[in-house]
Parts: sequence; C-alpha cells; structure tokens
Amino acid sequence: MKDWQRILIGPTVPLRDALEAIDKAGSRIVLVVDEARHLLGSLSDGDVRRALLRGLTLADPVASAMHVGPTTAGAGEGKQAILARMRKLGLYQMPIVGPDNVVVGMEIVDDLLTTPERDNQVVIMAGGRGLRLAELTSETPKPMLKVGARPLLETIVSNLAVQGFSKIHLAVNYKAELIERHFGDGSAFNVEIRYLREDRPMGTAGALGLLTEMPERPLIVTNADLLTREDFGHMVDRHVEAKAQGTMAVRNYEMQVPFGVVRESASGIEAIEEKPIQRFVVSAGMYVLSPEVLRLIPREPLDMPALFELMMKSGMQTRCHHIEGYWLDIGRMADYERANLDFSEIFR
Repeated sequence: MKDWQRILIGPTVPLRDALEAIDKAGSRIVLVVDEARHLLGSLSDGDVRRALLRGLTLADPVASAMHVGPTTAGAGEGKQAILARMRKLGLYQMPIVGPDNVVVGMEIVDDLLTTPERDNQVVIMAGGRGLRLAELTSETPKPMLKVGARPLLETIVSNLAVQGFSKIHLAVNYKAELIERHFGDGSAFNVEIRYLREDRPMGTAGALGLLTEMPERPLIVTNADLLTREDFGHMVDRHVEAKAQGTMAVRNYEMQVPFGVVRESASGIEAIEEKPIQRFVVSAGMYVLSPEVLRLIPREPLDMPALFELMMKSGMQTRCHHIEGYWLDIGRMADYERANLDFSEIFR
C-alpha cells in the first residue's frame, strides 16, 4: 500500500474520525500508533460497529474499541511469505513493522496478487547426475523426478513464473534430451527457456560461462534439486539495496552429536558435554550475482563456493541472505520421500 501513512491514527482520536479515515483511504482498517509510530492496535469498521453495540459512542476514543495485538509481518519478510500467511489466516491486509514494533508499511492482498514482471534472468543448474539417488536416476535426471504429480524442475519453473521471472536458462548435461523435450521453449509454462548445454559436468557455477550475452541486471542462480517457497524477488531487492556483487542464500542448520563429548587435557578430563548440539550457517543453493561477476568465470568446471572465493579475492562485496521458510534439498532417498509427503501441504 503506497499511502499507508494515511491510515495511522492516535489512540485518543474519536471513533467518528477513525471511520472517516477508513472511508477516505479505502483500506478497511486504520492502524493505531503512538507518537513514535509504535503499533498499539488496529481498528476496522466492524470493530466500530461492535463497540457501538456495547454502548460506546462515536465520540469515544479509538483506544476503547481497537483490536490489540494485530498480526504483523517483519520488514525483512518476503512478499510471497506474507501472502502465504495472509491466505492461511484469511487476512486482507497486514501491517509491516520494523524494530521495536514501529510501523513501516502495510501490505494489501490485492497488491500482492498483482505480480510485477521481473527482467532478471534465472539460471537453473539442472545438469547433475544425482548419484546419491542412483536407484532413481539411472533413466531419469534428478530434476525430472516426480515430486507430487509433476517433475521437481517443473515446480521450480512454475514458482519462478508466478513470481514474475520469465527469462530462464536451464544448464543441462545428464540426459538433457529428456529435460528439453519436456520444457521445449518454455511457452507451455508461460516463460522463455534457453539451454546452456554442458559438454561435461561444469559444477554449480561453471555453466554460467556458457551465457552468450552479459545480463544487464542481477542474475539469479539456483540448484535444480530444491523444493522451496523462497521469494526470489525479495532476495534480488535486498541484493540491490546492499549494493552487493554476490548474495548467497543461507539457512541455520543444527546437528546433534549422538554421544557425550569429552574434552581432555594432559592432566585428564576437563569436561563432558552430553549430546551437544552444534549450530552452523549453511548454503541454501540459491544465489544472486551482479553482471560483473560473470567476468570471473573461466570456461571450465567451477563450483559456487570457489566463485565466491574469487569474488572476495577481487574485492567484491558478498553477503548472506537468511531464509526462514520451507526449504528442502533433495539429495538423499529420505529427502525425496519427505518431499513427496510435504508437497501437497506446501504447494497446494
């Protein structure tokens, strides 16, 4: 919502004035804030009607009728994640708050459903053999394994299309003909698909050297074995705002040691920690790269960690983009089975 400041009112404002503000803004609600814009509550025309039925008058202050503790979204939360929550909760609007619960915006479901077209190109690394799933990939490339009722790669492409990304490159190698036969030029999926054909395995970044034209805008790169609802537009926007050359999506990962861990010294046992939990930040297999990064890529196999090392050595700015929503790397049979169990719930 562009003019969200118009729906901010103070707690002592009469209910009559609040109704006028709702009518003028066409927002269905107003947000009740203090002088520093800390969110105190929300007020809809329904809240006013219920207040009048309780015996209040239009001269009573907003604070006497407002809904305390409305559902909010964080300033760093992606639009697709906000839309998913609004749909689940049946909300038409959701306040956006920053630190200390200060209102910084308002999202309206109609605005979120109108997805702008994105000119950013996307490269999906779909050339791997999927050796850890060898029993399934001897005849079918891993990106074409069915998750739910359709190939995993189709879900990735469809998710990008819904988010407004239509210029897609598929890096292919192993059984590439099956992928090309399924997707063709992409028109059946409302996107434009071109192919980066690897004559040998090129790693998770090497195929970028096969791009024939330098993109004008930041480029999205993602692995083809990820099941996720990540908001790529949000990721690109944060990359641009940070003026970074390389952005790596990351997640928090915990691993519990199944034994008691002993710390010893020359004098004996110093401590014993029973089944400790180790915490790491790990790559999520999704990236945003500015066009100048492509000049660093040789026409030979290269993995993404090595590319980020080249960026850092060249003095380029790199950053992490923490993701919190659903994400699953389908690398093992247990992951594949879980993906099929989760699919109907996450992508219904």
